[in-house]
Amino acid sequence: MEALSPQTLFTGQQVVSLPECASTNTEAQDLIHRNRATDGCVVITDKQTAGRGQRGNRWEAAPGENLTLSVVWRPTFLPAPDQFLLSQAVALAVHDWAATLLGPDPALRVKWPNDIFFGNRKLGGILIENTLSGTMIQHSIVGIGMNINQREFQVPTATSFSALTGRAYELAPLASRLLEHLERRYLQLRAGRLAAIRHDYRQVLYRYQQPHVYEVDGQQITGEIVDVDEAGRLALSVSGQIRHFDLKQIRYIL
Repeated sequence: MEALSPQTLFTGQQVVSLPECASTNTEAQDLIHRNRATDGCVVITDKQTAGRGQRGNRWEAAPGENLTLSVVWRPTFLPAPDQFLLSQAVALAVHDWAATLLGPDPALRVKWPNDIFFGNRKLGGILIENTLSGTMIQHSIVGIGMNINQREFQVPTATSFSALTGRAYELAPLASRLLEHLERRYLQLRAGRLAAIRHDYRQVLYRYQQPHVYEVDGQQITGEIVDVDEAGRLALSVSGQIRHFDLKQIRYIL
């Protein structure tokens, strides 16, 4: 991949570009342990052989066709109980960036907690791993995988920007613009504009205020997403009652 050139203050000003690695998150963690990662350090690769997703799932990405990167931040201003705000800010940044490629299409959504969907198909995912120091976050590793030019997937619910637009994309410019959007939302978070982040996140939330079927404890229920609480739990209105679920308790029926 060509060199990145993001117009940022610190995000992506240090770039570690690897032809191949198991996981960019793992590589970023190693850099932190060796005290070689600055605030905003980016690890990016053309070929990730063991990428990780939510719920311990593996992330599939064809070599050289997609974006697989991790950003190291030091959000020492953010208390551990508020770490879902970082997840919201990152998801919004990726959504903002995707909208510059696809336009303000209402089909472009953030599926809780932070997958990027177009319609009922997944464009990309985010995995954030935080290290705590006392009650505050010391480091965050923000892993992002986005389907760009890949057209064939083992998972039928996956799609890519190229599949949606019919275009082929140069990856380095896309990565640079993505880093700019990430830093913009991160600075919004650092400035304490928390209400704006929560509001914007709700507005782009997949299935927000729409009745749909979900699976809870092996049973199907019909509920309507009404919010996400400060702990990051999904709030559903079910038969007139508000119920809260974490990631392990509920599954979307697509």
